[in-house]
Amino acid sequence: MEKFIFYSRLFDIYKKLFTEKNQEIFRLYYEENLSMGEIAENLGVSRSYIGSVLKKMEKKLDYFEADLQILEKNSKLIELLEEQDPEKIKEELKKIIF
Repeated sequence: MEKFIFYSRLFDIYKKLFTEKNQEIFRLYYEENLSMGEIAENLGVSRSYIGSVLKKMEKKLDYFEADLQILEKNSKLIELLEEQDPEKIKEELKKIIF
């Protein structure tokens, strides 16, 4: 999965765990596709600060997902929507829930 899509999906799930300022930086970079330099100029901070914030957020998003696995479980549930075999659906749901 492309990095931008992956982190955007994780951010949609975990964004409330970040400060509003960090959410804004992430949104500008990943959703508005602004460069770190453009974001830094708009917010009146250094480019290295923006890079540091984004790197820390990516690391935290990876940590949250490794621990909670919400994106992974959601993806499995979406796949199950296409499944026709009720027994297979039951077994897969058990794996997801427990």
